[in-house]
Amino acid sequence: MRIYEDPYLLQQQALAWRQAGEEIGLVPTMGALHAGHESLVTRARRENARVVVSIFVNPLQFGPDEDFARYPRPFDQDAGRLTALQVDALFHPSVDQLFPRSFKSAVDPGPLGDRLEGQARPGHFRGVLTAVLKLFELAQPKRAYFGQKDIQQLLLVRQLGRDFALPVHVVACPTVREPDGLALSSRNVYLTAEQRQHAPVIFAALRAAEAAFRRGERDAERLEQLARDRMAAAPGLAVEYVACFDEIGLQRPARAAAGNILATAVKLGSTRLIDNVVLGAGSD
Repeated sequence: MRIYEDPYLLQQQALAWRQAGEEIGLVPTMGALHAGHESLVTRARRENARVVVSIFVNPLQFGPDEDFARYPRPFDQDAGRLTALQVDALFHPSVDQLFPRSFKSAVDPGPLGDRLEGQARPGHFRGVLTAVLKLFELAQPKRAYFGQKDIQQLLLVRQLGRDFALPVHVVACPTVREPDGLALSSRNVYLTAEQRQHAPVIFAALRAAEAAFRRGERDAERLEQLARDRMAAAPGLAVEYVACFDEIGLQRPARAAAGNILATAVKLGSTRLIDNVVLGAGSD
C-alpha cells in the first residue's frame, strides 16, 4: 500500500490506473476505522482492480461547537488495518493540501441539505459534498462506497452524482452493528460505560417501529412517536429527531410505505449518534 499526501500525485496514479483499464473503488473516511469501514473496503476490494481509501477529517463539515479538534485520529493503527485489507492507495492529505487558501468553491446541496441533519448541523452537507466532489476528481473512482448509517449523506452524494453527471456509481453498504444492535461509529469511543449500556435502545426503538409497520401501521407520525417514546425511557438520552421520510424529497409521506426511511439523531451526554432503518426491510 502506498500512502499519498499530495493530491496531484494521487490523481496522476489514478489516471494511470484508469488508462490501463483498471477500475478504481473509493472508500472515503475520516479515519478511526472500525469493522464498518472494513466492510466497505472489503466490498471495494472484491469489486475493483484498485482500491483507494481516504482518511481526512474534513473541517468544512464541522460546526464551531462540534468535535473537530478531538475527533479520534489513530493514523498508524488505521494504516495497519488498510495494509492488511490490501488497499492499493491511502490518501491522507493535510487540510492545506486539500483545501489551500486559494480554494474558493463549494457545493450547495440545495434544500435537501437543510433538512434533518442539515437543520441540526447548518453547513454540514455543504462541507461533505465539497470534499466528496474533490475526492471523486482526485481518485477517479468507478465506484464509491458509503455506509447506510449516514443515510442522508448517502442520498445527497447520489444526488450530487446525478446533478453533475459524474461517472461514479455510489454503492450503499449495510450498517454494521455491535451484537447488541448499536451501530458502529467512530464516535462510540466517547461514550462512558453507563452511556454505552443504554445506547442499544436507539436501534431497539427503531426496530420496534419497523415491526409495527410490518404489522400494518401506516401512520408515519405514529411510527415516529413509537420510536421516540421507546428511546425517551433511557436515562441520559435526549432525542433530537425521529423522522420518517422518502428517499427523493426527504419528506414525511402521507402514508408510510415499504422503502421509506425511519431515522433518528440522539444525544447521550455530549455524544451525538445517528441511526436508521428501512421500513419493510426487517432488521437492518
